[in-house]
Amino acid sequence: MPTQIAPSAIVHESAVLAADVSVGPYSILGENVEIGPGVEIGAHVVIERDTTVGAGCRIFHGAVLGTDPQDLKYQGERTFLTVGEETIVREFATLNRGTVARGVTTVGRGCLLMAYVHVAHDCEIGEGVILANSVNLGGNVRVDAFAIVGGMTPVHQFSRIGTHAMVGGASRVTKDVPPYCKAAGSPIRLYGLNSVGLDRRGFPENVKRELRGAYRLFFNSRQNVSQALTRARSELHPYPEIEQFLRFIEESDRGITV
Repeated sequence: MPTQIAPSAIVHESAVLAADVSVGPYSILGENVEIGPGVEIGAHVVIERDTTVGAGCRIFHGAVLGTDPQDLKYQGERTFLTVGEETIVREFATLNRGTVARGVTTVGRGCLLMAYVHVAHDCEIGEGVILANSVNLGGNVRVDAFAIVGGMTPVHQFSRIGTHAMVGGASRVTKDVPPYCKAAGSPIRLYGLNSVGLDRRGFPENVKRELRGAYRLFFNSRQNVSQALTRARSELHPYPEIEQFLRFIEESDRGITV
């Protein structure tokens, strides 16, 4: 299918569009924007500049991508935004470019960013992440693959949400949420493993059993973090998921949600 650009749309001469892109009425594609094949861009969308949108993405009415970071330290340096293949960006979501901290804001492939989501500068969003309506990510937030964040949830800058974690709606994330866990509330707290999510993703029972053991050591015992790490490495089978869980805790800068 040939590229279809509405007559009222504005496309900068330096923008690069694949052959089968559609651009809706009154949308604006700015300098050095790259749009992959099969991308559908709705009406009144703004993709300001230095943004790459992967193949098969759908950008809905009023979304704004690639705008300057909302960071007072930003001095106009060239930075970027990349959106992975098959990602959906719903109405009025806003995605800023990076700053010198990372240089780029990244959204992985196959994500769903619902209406009014905000992704601030230098965020790193993994594959298959779902951010429900009005989730607001502060700068330098990392959301690992297949995590889900419920609607109306703010996430403090530099926080991290681990892979396959589930954060309930209207929570307030101020510390790191461990992988494979579920958390909710304001202030936020843990509520065990994300068992439903692990079942849906087909995790085998032996892996889930070891993850339950890791959760008990860190969050349902009187062990401190160092003691729990020592016991986990000696008592639990070193499945990749266990190693990921332990590395996440070891590398946490903001502290772990409990």
